[in-house]
Amino acid sequence: MAIATNLGFPRIGGKRELKWLLEKYWSGKIGAEALLEGAAAVREQNWQWQAEAGITQIPVGDFSLYDHVLDWAIRVGGVPAAYQNGKLVSHLDRYFAMARGTQKGADLPAMEMTKWFNTNYHYIVPEWSADQAFHLDAAPFLEEITAAQAVSPDARPVVLGPVSLLLLGKLKGASESPLVLLDRLLPVYQELLAKLNEAGCAWVQWDEPVLAWDLDEATRTALKHSLAHLSDHFGNLKLVLTSYFESLRENLPLAFELPVAAVHLDLVAEPGQLEEALQHVRAEQSLSLGLVDGRNVWRTDLNRAVAFAETAAKAVGSERVLIGPSCSLLHSPVDLEAETAIDAEVKSWLAFSRQKLAEIATIVRAVNEGRDAVANALHQNAEAIHTRRTSRRTHNPVVRDRAAAVLPEHRRRGTEYGTRQSSQKKRLKLPLLPTTTIGSFPQTSQVRQARSQFRKGELTDAEYQRYLEQETETCIRRQEALGLDVLVHGEFERNDMVEYFGEQLEGFVVSKAGWVQSYGSRCVKPPILFGDVQRTEPMTVPMAKYAQSLTDRPVKGMLTGPVTILCWSFVRDDQPRRETCEQIALAIRDETTDLEAAGIGVIQIDEPALREGLPLRKGDQPDYLAWAVGAFRLASSGVRDETQIHTHMCYCEFNEILPSIACLDADVISIETSRSQMELLDGFGEFDYPNEIGPGVYDIHSPRVPSTQEMVQLLTKGIDVIPVERLWVNPDCGLKTRAWPEVEASLKAMVEAASEVRTQLA
Repeated sequence: MAIATNLGFPRIGGKRELKWLLEKYWSGKIGAEALLEGAAAVREQNWQWQAEAGITQIPVGDFSLYDHVLDWAIRVGGVPAAYQNGKLVSHLDRYFAMARGTQKGADLPAMEMTKWFNTNYHYIVPEWSADQAFHLDAAPFLEEITAAQAVSPDARPVVLGPVSLLLLGKLKGASESPLVLLDRLLPVYQELLAKLNEAGCAWVQWDEPVLAWDLDEATRTALKHSLAHLSDHFGNLKLVLTSYFESLRENLPLAFELPVAAVHLDLVAEPGQLEEALQHVRAEQSLSLGLVDGRNVWRTDLNRAVAFAETAAKAVGSERVLIGPSCSLLHSPVDLEAETAIDAEVKSWLAFSRQKLAEIATIVRAVNEGRDAVANALHQNAEAIHTRRTSRRTHNPVVRDRAAAVLPEHRRRGTEYGTRQSSQKKRLKLPLLPTTTIGSFPQTSQVRQARSQFRKGELTDAEYQRYLEQETETCIRRQEALGLDVLVHGEFERNDMVEYFGEQLEGFVVSKAGWVQSYGSRCVKPPILFGDVQRTEPMTVPMAKYAQSLTDRPVKGMLTGPVTILCWSFVRDDQPRRETCEQIALAIRDETTDLEAAGIGVIQIDEPALREGLPLRKGDQPDYLAWAVGAFRLASSGVRDETQIHTHMCYCEFNEILPSIACLDADVISIETSRSQMELLDGFGEFDYPNEIGPGVYDIHSPRVPSTQEMVQLLTKGIDVIPVERLWVNPDCGLKTRAWPEVEASLKAMVEAASEVRTQLA
């Protein structure tokens, strides 16, 4: 019989219970015991939901208080020396110090954070040292397995494999690959396997997501070596080798050569790999079929998915078929039934995590009992798929005609950067090392309450507008008092940098409860992009114009770029992404030119997702970069020379796409660099990045307030890499998640640092 499996479930809880628990713990409102008890309740509810849906092999170990990669670094003893600090008196103190920094007891910055492959989930980057010693620290993980087995005897531990764990981290102070540590690490995994055998586990999900990459020979050898070394210790365990987000491609023969009991195929990323897999699967191996999209919210075409499952079952026998999602459901909202805000027609096209579990169960039942056993479910699904395909709401001829009329000159500024820079300096009259922020300021409980009251009809349009204007004026005055050179309006009218635009652009619907985890307690609610996109009226102009009227200093107009709106939405999958991105770019172009007409001289078009959207395989990257860069240029090139275009990027590795970043031709780019101590800036220097750049000098994802001297040191490093006349001073990212006291203290230190460095230079 085919088996229903799952690779992971959202951690946040149906009502974001984990978020509220974490934030209460961090603020001192609850203690460690209440946090752990509450988290355990969320975790057990996840198991119950999966078991009730018919999932046989429910995942265990996919839950995390902050990040699963950080969890695995700690489980193998990978705690950097700085955090082996006697002032961190508990396991949780150490854990959260590594994740988000601390000034409690020990003054420590957070560890580096970056994107999980090509998703908007952020993981904590492990720090390995040349003399790294490993040891097993997995007691809580083993306790979770015992608890999960009480819910489902076939609960399947999720293990991040040793090769991926090492390569997702950085070997500090050395140029070698972290794989030099592999033989030191393998005894820890050997001990872990013994513990899993003792726990009575039957299957283990062995995640090696680096199989989705182009692998060099050293990595291929490491994968072979690690599993060959460990295979004598499998005992009764059966390993399902798991990767996701991409086809295995040339790594497919390698995956089936390894001593594993099953290989997972992401058939959403590439359905065609099943045919090749059937040629390589060994007689004793099973196939794990990822047939339900774990990253998006559209219903699965069940008839098509069942056909794939039937093909596999016919070839190898249904008892050797495992069926599940393409990847962990971490990237999908929890439950569509909780959704009351989405238009009924669009809602009929959707499936969130709990609905995806039901889809998996339906596919398994169709394979095991025949299609007649699930005929009604298949019929209803086929109707929804057909309705979506044929709906007039998904196609707008006006939008398509406009996109077809785009010419090459629409993607170019009027002159080269050097000429523009001269015009902008005359207009803006900024000092050396100009200071600014990335855009948002604290979204306080009062701001959120006012927004809620407005949506409930408890505040009129006029009352809410007056409130927003008061908050904006207060924000402008605070920035003036701090001495910032280029101001922002604070974005108090915006709930999220993408959702805000999704609420105003045609072609989107916005959910009420469609939350997913971005990192830690930070949850986002991506809008759902179902149809052709166009702007019907200005979206940001009135607030930007009002803010500029309050001050003589430049105020930035704040926009989200087309690639980021695309990547941070649940995007339609019925047409090429490049076409959708171009439609968004035209809408942002309209907003950009309207901001300029309203007197805004500095416009920031954020593209933090540019690197995130990069395909995992190098051969696919040039095409993506061409249309992604083209979309940004289409959005930004309708303005005059004297209008300064900024962009912002954060929490990713930029170096491999620096030529494309330069091709954006933004006048100023701000980037996140503080967690890496300006390490990311080195690539810009080596590349000789031609335009202006603002390397972030403090980490806004940590509550820690940095000192002036720390920022002076980072700025000094920046000047060693980038000519000072092209250097800006700013935080790493927006400030909406922080509180005003720490924001003002940090910005005060930042402005003082810029002033001190100016004095040194003079």
